[in-house]
Amino acid sequence: MTAPASPHQPPVVKCLVWDLDDTLWQGTVLEGDAPRPSPAAVATLRALDERGILHAVASRGDHATATAHLTALGLHELFTVVEVGWGAKSEAVRRIAGTLGIGLDTVAFIDNDAVERAEVAAALPAVRCHPAAHAPLLPSLPDYRPSHLTAESRTRRLLYRGELRRRQAQEDHAGPPREFLASLGLVLTVRPAAADDLERAHELTVRTHQLNTTGRTYDLAELRELCGSPAHQVLVASLEDRFGSYGTVGLALSERDAHTSLLKLLLLSCRVINRGVGPALIGHVVRDAIGSGRRPLAEFVPTDVNRVMLVNLRFSGFEVVERTGAGLLLGFDPARTPPAPDGAVRVVARP
Repeated sequence: MTAPASPHQPPVVKCLVWDLDDTLWQGTVLEGDAPRPSPAAVATLRALDERGILHAVASRGDHATATAHLTALGLHELFTVVEVGWGAKSEAVRRIAGTLGIGLDTVAFIDNDAVERAEVAAALPAVRCHPAAHAPLLPSLPDYRPSHLTAESRTRRLLYRGELRRRQAQEDHAGPPREFLASLGLVLTVRPAAADDLERAHELTVRTHQLNTTGRTYDLAELRELCGSPAHQVLVASLEDRFGSYGTVGLALSERDAHTSLLKLLLLSCRVINRGVGPALIGHVVRDAIGSGRRPLAEFVPTDVNRVMLVNLRFSGFEVVERTGAGLLLGFDPARTPPAPDGAVRVVARP
């Protein structure tokens, strides 16, 4: 298992927040200019987007005018959140982080104005601030180089934009939450992990803490070995709904012998915590184990933040078999009826 990152090493930037006038482009839109973006800035936008780093805007001016100019330049789709107005830029950056659900220590800000950078740095010391002249340099910095790039890294912007549309639809929905959930048309696809899935599976083990039954992490070599082992089963789960794909959101790793299937790790992306995916994936694992003549077992190792996963296991019918030195061993009575999929989530199993 891989060691956790050093607490002194700053996390990789997840979102770069851009000023517009005299930063992304040279000139001021509200003064009647039709400024063009610098080629270096556009190259940085596209390079970081390919790495799964999001872009947002925190700029002064009129929102509609700025958005129209971004659209005319063909750049609007590269920005996940656009905040244009006359308030403090630190507050705009704070709102962007909240909208995206990411920590301020994973946000960076770029602006040509030293006063604006100082205001953001003073109010939000965790945010990394850069002068506009440094835009061409950012792709070469370690803070902007994720350790692994996956196919989903290159579509992360689309995943987030879909999530923002879902959130807006949920806010506009007048009925009970369960009714909205049923309206999404959620489909969870579960299948054995393939070679192309391993980088994303590793990324999930490293990034996911709250919805992780044991807190374990696995590097690529370990996952590759487990996928090739007849004594193990590695499943990945992807989710989609009427707004599009959530990408790969779950991983289930089991150790199997002739009589039992022991769930060594179950984790889910925090983005789907309220989608009923936990019981749906656990139910599939249980049905698959019983269908192969094995008793479903699961390990649970408590951490400061993962109790919700114990609730998911217990809700799905797992009972405590014994207390171990690290945590709990739970089991599902194979004489019981396997849990049926939640009506809001359709589970599709692929070989």
